[in-house]
Amino acid sequence: MQNRFVLSPFFLEKPLPAAERLALRDWIINKPLPQEKGQIKRMAIVHRHLADIVANTVKSGYRPVSIAGDCCTVIGVLAGLQRAGVNPRLVWLDAHGDFNTWETTPSGFIGGMPLAMIVGRGDQTLMQAVELTPLPERDVIIANARDLDPGERELLQQSGVLHVAEVTSVPQLVSSERPIHIHLDTDVIDASEAPAVRYPVKGGPTLNELRKVVQRLANTGRVVGVSMTLWDFEQDADKRTERTSMALLKATIGDD
Repeated sequence: MQNRFVLSPFFLEKPLPAAERLALRDWIINKPLPQEKGQIKRMAIVHRHLADIVANTVKSGYRPVSIAGDCCTVIGVLAGLQRAGVNPRLVWLDAHGDFNTWETTPSGFIGGMPLAMIVGRGDQTLMQAVELTPLPERDVIIANARDLDPGERELLQQSGVLHVAEVTSVPQLVSSERPIHIHLDTDVIDASEAPAVRYPVKGGPTLNELRKVVQRLANTGRVVGVSMTLWDFEQDADKRTERTSMALLKATIGDD
């Protein structure tokens, strides 16, 4: 399947100009100019544009590969897939759960909430802005998530989302003929191999372990979309984390 790369150079509502150097000539850059006041309203503009791009990409026969500064943009990607008639299972590879709500979060950080939003929990403003129908919890697998807040952990345990500690178990859990969307947060990679991330967590699967997992998923021929959350450019002077992260992305899209 031919890929179409879409770069959203934002961290939440804030522009992330350092990311733009990643874009090759044929990439689409999702760079609206939000004029609204308020974090969520500004994020919604970015997500709506991304949803439009993804929907058009799928309808044109390409597979969307979204690269962005935060995990919330997956909401826009899934909205675009739905709009194009694609309703995938979601495989979420992340060091964090991203399953907080305003009631459970100890920090108030909206970047720790997108997966909860995607299954219809917590604040639904961004979901409604892009007209994304929540995914059934049974259609979501989160792997690793080795750093969970107490309330988030309880909420995740009570949900129908399948949380597995070992990423190596993911391929056998995605056994149906359903299409798959894979989301990668680069902080899932062992912190010794990819240290330049915004919220590092010790441990985690190695690049080689992750590569084997995503290659098996890619080989099913059912991966209809991929999204990746970027590393911290300022910390990555030697570009070690960039090389590691891009190697994982290439394996995920079958270009390894």
